[in-house]
Amino acid sequence: MTVDSRGQAIATKTYANGYTPQDLVSAYKLPALPIAGSNFRWNGQTVAIVDAHDNPNAATDLMQYRKQFKMPLCASSKPSPSPADLTDCFFNKVNQAGQTGPLPTPDSGWAEEIDLDIEMASAACPECKILLVEASSTSMPNLAAAVDRAATMRADAISNSYGGGESSSSTVYDSHFNNPGIAITASAGDDGYGVEFPASSPYVTAVGGTSLSKSGSSRGWTEKAWADGSSGCSAVFTKPSWQPKLAGCSHRVVADVSAVADPNTGVAVFDSYHANGWSALGGTSASAPIIAGIYALAGNTGATDSAIRYGEYPYSHTSHLFDITSGSNGNCGGLALCTAMPGFDGPTGLGSPNGLLAF
Repeated sequence: MTVDSRGQAIATKTYANGYTPQDLVSAYKLPALPIAGSNFRWNGQTVAIVDAHDNPNAATDLMQYRKQFKMPLCASSKPSPSPADLTDCFFNKVNQAGQTGPLPTPDSGWAEEIDLDIEMASAACPECKILLVEASSTSMPNLAAAVDRAATMRADAISNSYGGGESSSSTVYDSHFNNPGIAITASAGDDGYGVEFPASSPYVTAVGGTSLSKSGSSRGWTEKAWADGSSGCSAVFTKPSWQPKLAGCSHRVVADVSAVADPNTGVAVFDSYHANGWSALGGTSASAPIIAGIYALAGNTGATDSAIRYGEYPYSHTSHLFDITSGSNGNCGGLALCTAMPGFDGPTGLGSPNGLLAF
């Protein structure tokens, strides 16, 4: 099984600069960002990003992103850290074998994806350590091996911004996402109504996409389902016991929760390998690492009860999510599988973060 590019980044020129980490803090009611020059300590949580191929500039791009938005460059207790320490103390890059080299072949498209993923995870959890695990290729065996490696390296949350159509092999690879005690997110997809794997795995938090806009509301923002975000009813996986049943579907529903993904309301990303600078990007490739970062920031992962499955957690904490009630990603007969409605629906799941308590 080869994973296609449907989970990868989508560029736009509509937002010249894109939403900043400060915007995400405001929209999702997250704790205030640490400020450069302040006392700054790693919060003990690690967010792992699983992608394919190598981005040779990932470490320096992440540093530039944090510098641009006046975030501390490092969570280090070392006195007078050297420039190398400024990278190594909060960012680590390995291949799917867990080694710092040799790394996979660089790829410009995946380099952009990598920058989007690590920067969104870092924006959501600026005090987290970021672990990038680069799979040797886009094949599911290699991507699954990278997920296993991230779990072995004790990541607290693992983000997966890729996907392909469901098939009989989906059940074969599903076990790689079965890691109790680790919050694993997967992008729902960017092709409108329809289901992708691994988002359809009952072991992950499937993350849908929204269009996010500033407004004069008390929240200060409005959200609706993104027209190109994916959702639907799995043809492979049965409905988890904790997920409500939606009309027209007796199986697993995608998505569980959601966050900004519309490239026309995109996020700011620095990429020196592919784009040679700043872009505004979107796709559920953005929303999946945002939610992974929020899981890690909440600090509940790695609990003593290793049987906890974090995909289930938001379903019992819905009062701490913004319910999204408008927008659609296609035609499914007017059902909630493709249309945002009050309560649980396919495109936006239970809603978007309203602070940390749903995670």
